[in-house]
Amino acid sequence: MSRIAAAAFIVALALTAATVQGQSDSSLTLKTAVAERSSFPETVHLDGVIEAVQKSTVSAQTSGTVQKLPFDVDDSVAAGDLIVQLEDSEQQSRLNQAQAGLEEAEAALTDASQRFARIEEVHARGLVARQEFDQARNNLAAARARVERARAAVAEAEKQLSYTRVVAPYDGILTERHVELGESVSPGQPLLSGLSLEQLRIVVDLPQKYAELARKERQAQVTLTDGRVLETGEMTFYPYADPATHTFRLRMQLDEPNGSLFPGMLVKVGVPVASREALWVPASSLIHRSELRAVYVMDSNDRPRLRQVRAGIRDGDRLEILAGLGEGEKVVTNPSLLAGSERLTLPEAAGPGGEESR
Repeated sequence: MSRIAAAAFIVALALTAATVQGQSDSSLTLKTAVAERSSFPETVHLDGVIEAVQKSTVSAQTSGTVQKLPFDVDDSVAAGDLIVQLEDSEQQSRLNQAQAGLEEAEAALTDASQRFARIEEVHARGLVARQEFDQARNNLAAARARVERARAAVAEAEKQLSYTRVVAPYDGILTERHVELGESVSPGQPLLSGLSLEQLRIVVDLPQKYAELARKERQAQVTLTDGRVLETGEMTFYPYADPATHTFRLRMQLDEPNGSLFPGMLVKVGVPVASREALWVPASSLIHRSELRAVYVMDSNDRPRLRQVRAGIRDGDRLEILAGLGEGEKVVTNPSLLAGSERLTLPEAAGPGGEESR
């Protein structure tokens, strides 16, 4: 910056700060703050991708022909909604056979129980041979086993019948349809794919040189394009690097109750990778005109004097000062009051370290 430009800037500010002659300096209430040095985490900003925690493909668990497809791609479904109906005549027939077999086995068990009860009573009086009593008891045990086997066959047939009704495992949306009406399917064949919007997470690929510190700090900030900062939950670091990109994947749980985020969206992820010392003042203390920057600094007589500074980054409501100001100096945080309200001695441009240029 040329000395001529700096001088012109300082003179312009001094003229705007001149007051009507005779006005009392005590009429102003200036707010001041001390320039303080503190550590600042340096952050690398990466592109993260939102993905669904729950995403799956539903496959057939029995054979049949697709009879109904109540929903199409992009439709919303609730947990338990019917999404595929298979033709179930074969499964229903097997269930009927199994139920008939169970009734037959239960009738045989009743007969065996009654016969054993009669023989047991007679055997107690010593009128039946031991062999006949043992045979009746064995027949009863066999009848009970046949009933249990028949019940298992019914349960299996009911399960196979239930497989003809494919329901949504969770609330979500359908993303892909793999079958059409009238198509024959077999066990293991994909039917529909979907995902849930209730649980989302962010994945980001972290360069190798930042991985160690990021894994140690376990801090990250997610920012949307509209400036909103999102709350993140548990962070998971993959224990291996991608052999092609040499990056480590970082995964974070996402808490976004407004429902405005969807899988596949890009977000900015800020990951702290280093820390440095910096000098900070309130951002409201900075005066800027075109490319020139300055602050009002309180001198030894507790009067504000304009000083040119070099500003760095802004972090919330504080501003980094790279040159022109020293630690512990007081700056005016409401410099707008000085415009037309305070008579100031003509200031000079500040050099590095806060000393004025002569």
